[in-house]
Amino acid sequence: MNDAQLRDRLIRIGMSASQAEVKARLFDKAAHAFKASPATSLDFSYSYVPGRIEFLGKHTDYAGGRSLVCTLERGFCVVSSARKDSTIRITDVGRNESIEFNLSSDLIPTAGHWSNYPMTVASRIARNFPGARRGAEIAFVSDLPPAAGLSSSSALVVAIFCALANINDIGAMDEYRRNITSSEDLAGYLGTVENGLSFGSLASGKGVGTFGGSQDHTAILCCMSGHLSQYSFCPVRHERTIALPTDVTFVIGVCGISASKTGDALEKYNRVSRLASEALAVWNSATGRSDPTLMAAATSSPDAASRMRKELEASSSTLFSPSELAGRFEQCWVESTEIIPAVAQSLSEGRAERIGIEIDRSQRNAERFLGNQVPETIALARTARELGALAASAFGAGFGGSVWAMVNASDAERFKDAWAQSYWSTFPDLKKSSQFFVTSTGPAMRVLSSEC
Repeated sequence: MNDAQLRDRLIRIGMSASQAEVKARLFDKAAHAFKASPATSLDFSYSYVPGRIEFLGKHTDYAGGRSLVCTLERGFCVVSSARKDSTIRITDVGRNESIEFNLSSDLIPTAGHWSNYPMTVASRIARNFPGARRGAEIAFVSDLPPAAGLSSSSALVVAIFCALANINDIGAMDEYRRNITSSEDLAGYLGTVENGLSFGSLASGKGVGTFGGSQDHTAILCCMSGHLSQYSFCPVRHERTIALPTDVTFVIGVCGISASKTGDALEKYNRVSRLASEALAVWNSATGRSDPTLMAAATSSPDAASRMRKELEASSSTLFSPSELAGRFEQCWVESTEIIPAVAQSLSEGRAERIGIEIDRSQRNAERFLGNQVPETIALARTARELGALAASAFGAGFGGSVWAMVNASDAERFKDAWAQSYWSTFPDLKKSSQFFVTSTGPAMRVLSSEC
């Protein structure tokens, strides 16, 4: 497939012409780096896997809450081909680095290295789908900033799973059909591949070390250009799709502080997750119930939320203080039941000018109750609003990463430059590691072709 054909197919699935040109060049780089061997099939395919913007839904998915999400026009350009043996060889063209391993449930991934993600995927496939025997040659190029809160790690998980699933025809296997009947189901399953939990009858695995949910995978697999998608989680349920005004776009500010989920950053991320788990445990212990998630508990009766607050405020937990548990619940409850519905309604009515106040509230709650914001992301969100953004918020795991700003499309480039200059004047040491770019919403994951 040549560059023009790739560009045209990307445009047809909803990507802007300018970014389709960029991605066609990235596919060309991946194809040139493709390391075919005598064990490799002559059939190969091209896949595009985007990153995501968490518009709203800060640490709500694994607690059974809801999110507003979209994809952006940056992601992974992947070329893959089946092998005749069980070897998997993956080349990251940007790093000029290749890894090689067998499709086996006995793999021991290396924490802290990018190979952790594809090896975890391969191990889980071998465990859940024992009929999968064929390895693959895979090469990819990504224009997503790594460890920036844009879901580059989950995009890699989706990319590797989909490549191996296509090669092994996993979708036709009984184990798959019994458990996965929609894109939402697949997103839920891939969330458990990362967090190590079971999905239906598909047994658990080691995971990558994060106690997260399936918001990222849902956005990557299910969103559409020009829209925000509202989902609730545990299980994944589509609630509504909202068309964005055509005269607005996003500017992303990557703060330059890595949001990598390794070492101390991993522990900080998982602490926020454990707060939700402990709040649920306190509730279930006090009430004798066995609710599966925090939001399931809080909506189990008309007065459950008020009862939840009382139980958490009286908690004798040895892990977290009553105020920490109560604050964690409040953040999830307000984000899911007040802020997201209000913002979604305003956008559906074409009143984007109304959403800034509610999104400012979401940002403050993250700072106060999640404790996952750093001075850099706080400054980016507040400066964006001062410079005239309709709304702005940090997003993703936190403890670094990025902030999105929604601005008038005609003013996006000027806003981007002003935002960057303001940030660099306050944090000059981060000028080299931070970046700012304009992006529209983009298409979800797509296999663009298979050819001989």
